Amino acid sequence: MPETATYRERIIELIEPAVESEGLELVELECLRMKTRWLVRIFIDREGGATLDDCTAVSHQAGDLLNVHDLPPGPYTLEVSTPGLDRPLTRDKDFEKYRGARVRIRTREPIEGSRNFLGTFVEYTTEGGRRTVTVDVDGRIVPIDRENIQKANLEYERPAAGAGKKAPGKGKKP
Repeated sequence: MPETATYRERIIELIEPAVESEGLELVELECLRMKTRWLVRIFIDREGGATLDDCTAVSHQAGDLLNVHDLPPGPYTLEVSTPGLDRPLTRDKDFEKYRGARVRIRTREPIEGSRNFLGTFVEYTTEGGRRTVTVDVDGRIVPIDRENIQKANLEYERPAAGAGKKAPGKGKKP
């Protein structure tokens, strides 16, 4: 197993209980070897959204844990943030939770000649040890083996132009 993957797994085991004790969930963790130091990125969230105070609390706890356990070894930069509007879908429970959402999926191997899919997440099934993500791409139902997914994210849908604006002539006159 590559060095960064091993450190990533060890860091997750170490900090996930601390994150959960704050009523948060660990969405994703990246552990990257840079030229002169490590970069540890932690993405957290909670129902209704994580706050700056949540990120600060997790940063302090994670920093203390990483220092005590010398993970990763040597100098590192720690970043803690929320996953953003294009939240990554990395765990089985992410796929179970976001049924009906708009998703963007990139596969390792092509399916019907394509590796990129943008559509509505229809369902997530596990049968006989096989996990399948089903996506509706413009009316075409595409089943994707979970193991074939290289990257999956929620797709932020921008409000239509003019949405939320008052109709002309409504409101106070100047």
